[in-house]
Amino acid sequence: MASKKEIQQRVFKNGKPLDLDKFEWDEKTNTFSSSEDCLVLGFNGVSYCIFNTGSGCTFNTGSDCTFNTGSDCTFNTGSDCTFKTGSDCTFKTGSGCTFKTGSGCTFNTGENCVVVRKDIYEVIELKSGQKIKLKEYSIKGYDILEEEKPQGKKVKIRLVGGNIVEGEIIEENC
Repeated sequence: MASKKEIQQRVFKNGKPLDLDKFEWDEKTNTFSSSEDCLVLGFNGVSYCIFNTGSGCTFNTGSDCTFNTGSDCTFNTGSDCTFKTGSDCTFKTGSGCTFKTGSGCTFNTGENCVVVRKDIYEVIELKSGQKIKLKEYSIKGYDILEEEKPQGKKVKIRLVGGNIVEGEIIEENC
C-alpha cells in the first residue's frame, strides 16, 4: 500500500503530520498503531486497514477496516468494518459493520442492522431512518427519538442587488 512516510501525510495531531517515531505502520497488513490521543486519520478511499489508537481520534476511511481505539472517537467509514472502542464515540458507516463499544455512543448506519445488547441479552432490529436511544446499562429496551424541530423563525425575504430590502416572519419555531 504505502510507506510509513506516505502514511505520515494522512495522520495529523494538532494540524501537523504525526512524528514518525509516534506511530508504527505495517505495510504487509496495513496496520496503523499509535498510543497517541486526538489524532485525525485521513484514509479516505483506503480499505482493508487496521487502526490501533488512543482516545479522541477522528477517522475517515474506506471499507473493510478494523478499529481498536480508546474513547471519544469519531468514525466516517465505508462498509464491513469492525469496531472495538471505548465510550462516547460517534459512528457514520455503511452496511455490515460490527460494533463492540462502551457507553454513550451514537450510530448512523446503513440498512439491515441490529443492535445486540450483551448486558441483558437483547436483540433490537433497527428500522430504516429510525433513531433510538438505548436504556441504561442492564435495563432492557430503548426509546424512539423524535426528529429535532428547527429552532428560531422561518422568514421570507426579498433581495435587490444582493441586499435584503424586505422581510417578514412566516413561522415561529421557538
